[in-house]
Amino acid sequence: MRLASYRTSYPDGGAELQRRLNGDLPPLWDGGIPVFNAENGNVASRAASGVVLNAIAARTPELIGGSADLTPSNNTSLAGAMAFSPDDYAGRYIHFGIREHGMGAILNGMAVHGGIMPFGGTFLVFSDYMRGSIRLAALMRAHVIYVYTHDSIGLGEDGPTHQSVEHVSSLRLIPNMSVWRPCDTVETAVAWRHALERRDGPTCLVLTRQNSAFQKRTAEQRAAIARGGYVLAPAARAERVILIATGSEVELAMKARELLAAEGIGARVVSMPCTSLFDSQDAAWRSAVLPRGLPRVSVEAGVTDYWRKYVGLEGGVVGIDRFGESAPARDAFEYFGITAANVARVAKATLG
Repeated sequence: MRLASYRTSYPDGGAELQRRLNGDLPPLWDGGIPVFNAENGNVASRAASGVVLNAIAARTPELIGGSADLTPSNNTSLAGAMAFSPDDYAGRYIHFGIREHGMGAILNGMAVHGGIMPFGGTFLVFSDYMRGSIRLAALMRAHVIYVYTHDSIGLGEDGPTHQSVEHVSSLRLIPNMSVWRPCDTVETAVAWRHALERRDGPTCLVLTRQNSAFQKRTAEQRAAIARGGYVLAPAARAERVILIATGSEVELAMKARELLAAEGIGARVVSMPCTSLFDSQDAAWRSAVLPRGLPRVSVEAGVTDYWRKYVGLEGGVVGIDRFGESAPARDAFEYFGITAANVARVAKATLG
């Protein structure tokens, strides 16, 4: 009755409130998302995320959230937005404080209430502290968006306490959870689009601290990102091996492809930013991206067991199955063998 009365007295406001309660996105909500290219696309995915978030927030007033005391690092600030406080409910940015589980619980409450699209940011390694609230969001299929930055040993000098190793795989194992680990600015924008359009559960955006190289794509390849996994680069010559990578390691797979080509070995590079979305595709798409009969090598700066479902026991895996070290990102990747040269070496080993 109150809603009906409000809609009668304030038809415009009533229609807007009903739209938000229905979970419908506003017209042209994505119209401000920039087109990334080789000139503006060689940045960290956390930086790209901040740009996309602000472009979306400018046209999507129900998008409300914040960070667990890591706003500058998570790139979650909203330009011109006031902070929410008990004294000013008009604010749409929330400073949750250093309490990740509390942040997750608050996000769940906002999502279940309806009319609000909540997001929260922290370092990926701190997803451990909000595990219960994350799992509950997935169980309830709540529309929550998690912005997880500093996604691997690429975090660098903060050391193993802050370097995520097992976290991406563990999040992927949660039913109803959508986990995106984009390789560059273009995939980051698609990941945000998916997070807003998804109506049946939460989404994790797993983002780098270090810069990631922009990858050239055709229009068809850009469209294919939304399928979770796609062929980023076919083999330069007859295909003999498939390299499957995510996040910043896609760049390494592309470089390994060049090294292998120089030795007469054709390698296909598959970018798989969202494994669950790829798994949900029809068999024809999955077979076209990962055809049978070719050995496969996975490349991700995290635990390796998860990737056996794609490469099999005979395939190769390049990753890390121990805690990291305190060192600059480049040195850490070199130390643990997460390099283009090692990817090429593992690929050749799978050929026998």
